[in-house]
Amino acid sequence: MTIPTVELNDGHLIPQLGYGVFKVPAADAERAVSDALEVGYRHIDTAAIYGNEEGVGAAIAKSGIARDELFITTKLWNDRHDGDDPHAAIAESLEKLGLEQVDLYLVHWPTPANDNYLNAWQKLIEIRDAGQARSIGVSNFLVPHLERIIIETGVTPAVNQIELHPAYAQHETVEYATSRGIRIESWGPLGQGKYDLFSVPAVAEAAEATGKTPAQVVLRWHLQKGFIVFPKSVRIERLRENLDVFDFTLSDAQMAAIDEIDPGDGSGRVGTHPNDLN
Repeated sequence: MTIPTVELNDGHLIPQLGYGVFKVPAADAERAVSDALEVGYRHIDTAAIYGNEEGVGAAIAKSGIARDELFITTKLWNDRHDGDDPHAAIAESLEKLGLEQVDLYLVHWPTPANDNYLNAWQKLIEIRDAGQARSIGVSNFLVPHLERIIIETGVTPAVNQIELHPAYAQHETVEYATSRGIRIESWGPLGQGKYDLFSVPAVAEAAEATGKTPAQVVLRWHLQKGFIVFPKSVRIERLRENLDVFDFTLSDAQMAAIDEIDPGDGSGRVGTHPNDLN
């Protein structure tokens, strides 16, 4: 199976579907990532705060898959934004992953009350220029945060990884990012099981019409929007199911019906507001 790629604004390609290891326990990470690689995933998304970079690295090392066939993302945690600490943080992550370079390095949260995300972004530019990350981006940034780092540095993030699912489509952030060539990555693409997404008529009816599961329908919605998505599971059968989303297409009417799930008032958010995590 060939997973489609999309081009980032720096010219690099990223697989549009990957495997996220958020909340995968350190003890399970090697097995889970090994399973993901075995069934065909080549894009792995981790972070320093997840505590499982060593397991991800062990799975990569044991896989025998050529490095240039893999796309590995990790992230700078909130307490490493100051001074030159981002340089130390990426060095630690690379050591744990057993890599000389990650494909994508992200500022995990803006932590605006600390007012140090601009410094973090400036250091990520240096990290990219030093060859420790091919591409750099951000996560959980809102429009004011994006505007500031772009104006101050002249460097536009390659991606913005944000909470995004049918009940919380983040139109303002998506529109701003898209207008500047910033690719959107969806975290919590299925709503993290925090609301009954799969029984919503728009999803259930599309699943029945296409012969796919509700989860596959929602992942397909993300893909057709052009988003990069990486659902998380530790069950190999679910890993396979989440990958089996390239042999069907949702109609314009089905897409529009799923679009209508978002109430438009922000009440669909299931994670933390980016201004509140500092």
